[in-house]
Amino acid sequence: MPRDPRQIQLEIDAARESLAATLDEIAYRGSPNRLKAQGQVAAQRWLESPAGKATIGAIGVLVTFVVVQRIRHRRR
Repeated sequence: MPRDPRQIQLEIDAARESLAATLDEIAYRGSPNRLKAQGQVAAQRWLESPAGKATIGAIGVLVTFVVVQRIRHRRR
């Protein structure tokens, strides 16, 4: 039994709308500006956490140590 052309057109329209919604979602999820903002928020949260503060402190101590060693090495 042949299908009704109106029914076929409705199915095509529904598929087109579904595809458009999917493409909009992909565009939103992959937006460079949104991803950048999301990364900045995540980095800020981590830097404010105890682990982030400890890491920054350890890096500061390491940099200070390296600078002092280079100064000592130049004086010799």
